[in-house]
Amino acid sequence: MDIEETPVLDNHLHLDPVQGRNTEAVEDFADHGGTHLLVLNKPSWHLVEAATDEDTFREAFDLTVGAVEDATDALPGRAWPVLGVHPALISKLVEEGYTPDEARDIMQAGLDVAAEYVTDGPALAIKSGRPHYEVDEAVWDVSNDVMCHAFELAAAGDFAVQLHTEGGEEFEQVAQWAEQRGLDRRQVVKHYSGGRLQGPTKSVLADKDELELAIEEDEPFLMETDYIDDPERPGAVLGPKTVPRRVRWLLENGEDEAVRTAHVETPEAVYGIDTEATLSR
Repeated sequence: MDIEETPVLDNHLHLDPVQGRNTEAVEDFADHGGTHLLVLNKPSWHLVEAATDEDTFREAFDLTVGAVEDATDALPGRAWPVLGVHPALISKLVEEGYTPDEARDIMQAGLDVAAEYVTDGPALAIKSGRPHYEVDEAVWDVSNDVMCHAFELAAAGDFAVQLHTEGGEEFEQVAQWAEQRGLDRRQVVKHYSGGRLQGPTKSVLADKDELELAIEEDEPFLMETDYIDDPERPGAVLGPKTVPRRVRWLLENGEDEAVRTAHVETPEAVYGIDTEATLSR
């Protein structure tokens, strides 16, 4: 199979319509064979300010929705927004003098707004998680409360949750928390995953070694760059050309089935999207 014959989805990429390359990055992705994007809003303090109320969350979400509309115009497929609250907001809020409980309430209110954007229209899924760095027990506990609130919202609305968490392979407990709240664990996506993961669906950073491991594991997976779109860190985490380049590499090595898993079957199972029907080259 040739790359022209398949959808190519980057499952987790950021665009910055305020100070980033924005649509130029999308054009790089498309020029190298990319077709579909899931665009995550950057943390509110990168776009507006550290959100403490619903209006600020909406302002950050609206910027991302606008960037996604422009991205879709530049793609042979389309882009979807994934909106939510970066788990590091808890630390920003506590540093500003909020108690952990107050910070939890603010973040859960932000997730309520994000869920509205899914149920009412433009967004596909929401984002939550917990800090990927050391925090005290009180902050850790309320961060898990925030994440579980995201699971409740997703279960009620029948949509997926992308998670930003610490590294590792063992997230069975997290998947069980989702299931206890009525959410299918397949609709929980661990962003920035390696090729091996227990619990949620893995969104594998497009590194050759990790992709080979994911293929060896023979489970559903997605591919991502976590491109940050920061002019001071060009190409971080991976550049927007990376997923199409890795798809070409996989196809050259006869991994057609793995490409179909990551770019057609898993997106449909997790998000209910049809990357083939939405593609017109």
